Order: sequence, then structure tokens, then C-alpha cells
Amino acid sequence: MKFSENWLRELVDVPADRAALVERLTMSGLEVESVSALGGGLDGVVVAEIVEARPHPDADRLRVCAVHVGQGAPLQIVCGAPNARPGLKAPLATIGARLPDGVAIRAARLRGVESQGMLCSAKELGLDADASGLLELPADAPVGTPLARYLGLPDASIELKLTPNRPDCLGMLGLAYDVAAQFGGAVRPPRIEPVASAADATRGIRLEAGADCPRYLGRVIAGIDPAAPTPLWMAERLRRAGLRPIAAVVDVTNYVMLELGQPLHAFDDDKLDGDIVVRRARPGETLTLLDGTEAKLDEGFLLIADEARPLALAGVMGGMASRVTGDTRNVFLESAHFAPPAIMGRARRLGLSSDAAHRFERGVDPELPRLALERATALLLSIAGGTAGPVCSAERAQDLPSRPSVRLRRARLTRVLGVAVADAEVARMLTALGMTVAADDDGWRVTPPSRRFDIEREEDLIEEVARVHGYARIPARLPAGAFALAPESEARLPEAALREQMAARGYQEAICYAFVGADLLRTWGLEDGAVALANPLSADLAVMRTSLLPGLVQALALNRNRQQARVRLFEIGRSFLAGNGAPLETARVAAVACGEAAAEQWGEPARASDFFDLKGDLQSLCALGGEPGAWRYDTEGLPAWLHPGRGARVLRDGRPVGHVGALHPRLAKALDLGGDVYAFEVELEALAQRRVPRAEPVSRFPMVRRDIAVELPEEVAWDTLEATVRRAVGAQLADLFVFDRYSGPGLGDGRKSVAMGLILQDRSRTLTDEDADRCVASAVAALERECRAKLRG
Repeated sequence: MKFSENWLRELVDVPADRAALVERLTMSGLEVESVSALGGGLDGVVVAEIVEARPHPDADRLRVCAVHVGQGAPLQIVCGAPNARPGLKAPLATIGARLPDGVAIRAARLRGVESQGMLCSAKELGLDADASGLLELPADAPVGTPLARYLGLPDASIELKLTPNRPDCLGMLGLAYDVAAQFGGAVRPPRIEPVASAADATRGIRLEAGADCPRYLGRVIAGIDPAAPTPLWMAERLRRAGLRPIAAVVDVTNYVMLELGQPLHAFDDDKLDGDIVVRRARPGETLTLLDGTEAKLDEGFLLIADEARPLALAGVMGGMASRVTGDTRNVFLESAHFAPPAIMGRARRLGLSSDAAHRFERGVDPELPRLALERATALLLSIAGGTAGPVCSAERAQDLPSRPSVRLRRARLTRVLGVAVADAEVARMLTALGMTVAADDDGWRVTPPSRRFDIEREEDLIEEVARVHGYARIPARLPAGAFALAPESEARLPEAALREQMAARGYQEAICYAFVGADLLRTWGLEDGAVALANPLSADLAVMRTSLLPGLVQALALNRNRQQARVRLFEIGRSFLAGNGAPLETARVAAVACGEAAAEQWGEPARASDFFDLKGDLQSLCALGGEPGAWRYDTEGLPAWLHPGRGARVLRDGRPVGHVGALHPRLAKALDLGGDVYAFEVELEALAQRRVPRAEPVSRFPMVRRDIAVELPEEVAWDTLEATVRRAVGAQLADLFVFDRYSGPGLGDGRKSVAMGLILQDRSRTLTDEDADRCVASAVAALERECRAKLRG
């Protein structure tokens, strides 16, 4: 919300300078994002009139102008602006003036022709960003008048960063009430009287969208002058609010929106056919909007239509076919109340942004439409002439929002704030905010105005008192009392331990949005069960993530695109799936890696990361739980995003808890990753389970090593071999590991040779050779029986 400081001061008494006003606004929750001072450094700049403009003798793009400044002979000014012409009134910086950008004006010769000053654009004067030509002033601008005085300067353009719960401050009048409460001033609202009907032109209005549009008003104004210029005071207020003046009709609707907070729209009445109908869009309907885009609509969109076609996207933007043009003589002004849920997210679905949608999404005062329509009618008649017809209206009273009273207890207010605020001051503040206040024995019964959608419960009123009273005046006191510390279970790993382990393995933690695009999930094949947002920030953040990996791989790709060849990222977060009622949330740990296995160094040859590197990183996390034997890997039921030959399912205690491996080549190509990317994602709960550590004495008896080499089918995994040997040997097997693997000539197709070392140890005695041989025999027999293995000679 951007506005003119002078405009605000016209609406409310502010006994403070600009700095104090800005500080008070911010400290009351209306954060000031920027302040742009206007009109400084305009001494010596006056209103001037070009009385003659002839071509420069030596420059095609320059003109030699004779400029009248109200006294004496006209001055000769060399000007290159394309709109310099006789009769134009524009600002002239006279000799000796210094412009806001520091340029000092002095007599000069341009291509051999003397120039006695400088005709200025709005940008050169620091008033606007427009540098396309001279700032054109109205034809009745008094020549010779200092420009600052004529434009009502100095001023400031102040921009607020409003939170979504304060749409009442998206209009100058609502903001004025808030400022009045802050400074104890009085609001001077614009005087708005009903405009008497001077014609019979009307249109029927039908509400067919239920509670989505409970109130709609309109009025035909006939015989306007489409070329009527917007008055300077209105154009300047629009400009200082960040809106470019366009034409009288559009400027009036924009001005009323800024003043009162109610968006309006003007249709060319001659282009309408029959009644105005507020309805839902029909499947397959399209509408070309004012910005030229063609909107493809469905039943989720609310439309303003006539008997023949859609006219406008309700609460968002008008349509091209019914727009007001330079030939429009008769207009139909619309002023309506739309329920926020009917407008939320509709503009973003179409990639649009509009001031109207910004307001209707947050909520507009349902009592404003008639007031705004009367204000716009009076302004338009005074500027462009014409005759107004009667106000046409339709409403569904049962669907209009009501504002029930809220109880505020005196004791509760004092307890929450920690300071007593006088009863009279509480009543003054709430009344100044437009609320109706009735005192009772232990507090107040408060009815908020229709514009304050955010006042629903006692805590909201306490917040209003706190921010108007001033947060700085509330003493800071630490809460008293002893806190009970919750003991951490030794049977559970803290998340910090997992983070430290991943950091120690060379990974950096990423925090990605919990929202992703539906198209991205479809690319991964993870769209099933996705929870769509009712009011997404954008199309790329329209659904809740069903997995951490799509966002994490996007972060990896962004780093790759910025010349980072080796990327290691991990995230601990939640995924979401649709459930009965609230979405089902699952905490997960995910990691992605690409590039070289080790950072650039000289100690060993460089090699690319592979499946076993990432699996080793995952196993290091699994080992923190103290039960490495509880984890297994297989290739059953791999998801579509995983490489079928370089991926595995992760199981704990036989239950699937995640996946690890390379991304499928088709997915990597679709995401334009430009190389192999490895990833894993595992449920956090599975990794967080830990066997409680228990101290055991170190055995006093020596270990015995025996090696076995077996030939077996290629598809038998090491997990199966390990589990078989451990079951067969039992407690005397202290460790088991692979030290060689071979496949190739000498073995049959689909066969491999695996050599493993068995470390044998007993805690009660020294093992004999016979004991070791018996353990090896048991292992070999089990491998032959369960794994189709054959002992190699």
C-alpha cells in the first residue's frame, strides 16, 4: 500500500513530523517499507508555456523553443523531448536552479544555439520514473508559479508492508482511522452524498453464485466526455500512490479504491447485452482480459457476465471486449462485495496480479459498495459530465458477513499486557478505531466495524490496545516460575546427531519449501496423494510435497548451474499425503549428491560418485542406532524415479522405510541435471531408533580368523549371505566382512565369487582349531543350502 503523506494529513490530524509518523506506523504493526521524499530541490523550477517550437538548425532531434515564464520576454530553450510543442505547459528549471539529482542549471550552448534553462521530465524532477518526455501540466496551470507550490509539494510517497489481516488499511480512510487512534486526532472523511438520478437507464442484476457475491450494485452514467482530462490533484495522488493516470473513468475508479478501499470497475454500457449476471464460469469458457491474456476458465472462477457472454473475472480483472475506450460515452459502474474464498488464488492460477484481487482476497468492507458507487458517480460527473441513472442493486442479506460483539475483560487485559491501561484510554482507543464500545462491570462489550475482519476474539482486542497504547510503553518482564526439563530418551537419537553425522560426511543442510509445483511431482511420478493448497503463493508452489527429494534435487540443480560441480545436500523435514481430514505428515531424512566422490585433492586419483558412496553415507546414519544388522536392502518395488539397476529399497526390521540409488536417466534428462545424481530418502523414525548402549568387558581370549570363498548366483545379495552366515555360526562370530569379489572368465554366466573373512571369538574360553573348523563347516553348509553356493577350492 503506497500513499501520499499530504493526502493522509488532509484526512486526519497528525501532530508529528514525518519521521515520528513513520516510526509510529511501524511500531503499531503497519510496517513502513519505504519513504520517498518528493519535491525537494525544486527551487527555481516554475510553470512555463512553450509559445514556439522550431527545428534546431544542426540537430534533427532537438527543437529550439520560445518559453514564456510569466514575466519579461520569452526564454530560448533547446529541448530534445518528443512532446515539446507550442501551447504545452511544462516545468522549466531556470538558470541557477539545482535539480534533485544534483544537476546545476546554467546558460549553455547546445550545437551552437544558446539555451537559457531546461524543460524537465517527471524523472528529472524526482517525481516519477517517466522519462519519455516533458511532464505535461494542465492547460490552466498558472504560468510563472513555482512548480512545488502548484503541485502541492513537498510531499512523500510512503509504502506500507501490510500483513494479510489488515485489509482495512488498504484504503486511505481505514488508514486514517488507525492513525487517529495512534495520535489522538480526528478523522475528516470525504463528504459523500447520494447522487440524485437524472435519467432512467438501468440494468437488471441477477446473483447466481450464492454466498460468493452477496451484494452487487451498479449504475449507468450516460453522455460522459471520454476526453475529459483528469484533474491535477487526482492525477498527483494516483501517481504518488504508484498508479499511472490513464483516463478520467479509470482514474476515478482507481482513486475511489485508494480512498475508500473498495475496488470498482467500469464497463462500456453500449457493449453490454441485457442483465448483469454474477455466476460461476462454465467448463471450457474463455475470457480475454484487459492485459490481453486469454483466461481459460472452469467452475472455480467467479464471473461477471451479461445475457450473451462473460464480461469480467470477478474481483480480479475486467474483460477486453467490454472495456472503456476513448470512444465510450455511456458507462456502467460496478461496485460489489465478493467473499474472500471466491477470489483467493484465482489471479495466481492465471499468473496475474491486480490491486482488486489483492484487496478482495483479504476482505473488503461489505458496507462500502454503495458509498463507493456514490463517491465515484459524483467524481465522474464533476470531471467528465453526463447524467446518472438510478442505483441498481441486488443482495443476499443472509450471506453478508456479520460482526458480532466481542467481550474484553479488564483483568484479562491487565494480565496479558502486564500493565494497567486506564478504562477511559481503552474506550478512547477502541472508539477511535471505529468500534462501538459498551462498558460493563468487569470490562467492555466491543462491536468491531464492518471493515475489521480480523477482530474475532478477546485476544484480538488486547492486541489492538497493546499496539495503539505502544509496545514501547509495555514493561519487559521475564516470566517467573520453574520449568520442568523433559528428559531425552536414550533409546532415541536426537536429530542433531543425524545432522552432525551428515555434516561430517561432507554434506550441507538445505531447507526447502514444503510447497512444490504439481507439474514437478508429476515429472517424478509422486503426484498420488498430493495435497493441493487452496490459496497457493504461485503455480510453482501449489501443492504440498509428497517427498523431500524433488525440492532437494532442484536445489542441487541450482548449485550445478552456478558452476558447483560437486554438490552434497541433505534435509530433515516432513512430507505430506492426503488423509481422512488433516494431511498425513511423515518426518524424513533425504540427501542428494553429484560430482566427484571426494573434493579436489592430490592424495588419490579422482573418481565419480557411485551408488556405494551414497549407500555408505546412509549406512553411517544407520550405524548410529547401534543395530546395523536391523537394516537390509533389496530391489523389490522400486519407484519410477529410481534407476532400476543402481537402486535399492531400504528396510529396517523387514519393514520398507525408504530408497537409495541413482535417479532414473529419464528423470535426470527431464530435469536437465547434466549428469548422474544419487539420492536417498528414509523415514526419520526408523533412523531415530537406537539400542540403548550397554558396556561389556573386552574378551580376554584371542580371536581366530578363517576365510571362505564361495561361488554362487549373481543375484544373491551380500545381505542374504551375511544373514545366513550369522545365523549359522551364532554368538562366536565377532565380525564378518568381504575382502574380494570376482565375476568373469572361469565362472559360468550369472555366477560370481565372493571371499569373506570370519572373525571368531568366545568370551569364556580360547577357541581351538576344531572349534573354528566347526564354525566354518556350519557356515558353508548353510550357504550351500540357502544361497545355492559352492565352496571354491
